Amino acid sequence: MSIADNLKKYKTEVETDNVKLIAVSKTQSNEAILEAYNAGQRIFGENHVQELEDKEAELPKDIEWHMIGHLQSNKVKYIAPFISLIHGVDSLKLLQEIDKQAKKNKRVIDCLLQVYIADEDTKFGLAYDEIIEILRSEEFSKLENVRITGLMAIATNTKNEKQITIEFNELKVLFDGIKHSFFKDDAYFKEISTGMSADYKIAIEEGSTMVRIGSGIFGKRIIKHFKANPSEN
Repeated sequence: MSIADNLKKYKTEVETDNVKLIAVSKTQSNEAILEAYNAGQRIFGENHVQELEDKEAELPKDIEWHMIGHLQSNKVKYIAPFISLIHGVDSLKLLQEIDKQAKKNKRVIDCLLQVYIADEDTKFGLAYDEIIEILRSEEFSKLENVRITGLMAIATNTKNEKQITIEFNELKVLFDGIKHSFFKDDAYFKEISTGMSADYKIAIEEGSTMVRIGSGIFGKRIIKHFKANPSEN
């Protein structure tokens, strides 16, 4: 099947008034992204800053770029002028840097707090109590150019659907609690970004509003090695 055909399948299964499809385009060529774009996709997710910079410069300007990978504080400045949503915010330090760079670019950047829900040591994310601590902190209250719009998480890489369901359910419970305690009257705090090719159906059942699909749309990932921007050193 073509990229357009694959995309049509996922849009039919995933997209509703409450759920958005993010096409994970990391390592994919501009030509592949354009095929998805011409088939109607507008939201694309990347996890490498240099690759994201290059693609943003070369591809249509109405694309909504999401940073879905782990983001280092010293690289925020490269994507701050254009990024639509940063999914993986896992520290107050990173939030403060995003706020700083957003202010320089005279914009407000939407962010999701990444929650650690997986039974794996390799995943990034904040523990539940760390999220509460950040939201209650004086430092957070001073941020003016970031907007927390929800939570993001990655479930354990397992075929045990019961475990995945429990993890996604706990995330939804946490989201509801945070919404009630800190964002009760905030219309922007509404996103739960979780669910990928292997578990997106469970994620949607448990309240996800954003699912991230890569290989299911584009096919097998092409591995590339990107040289670091000299200015990033």
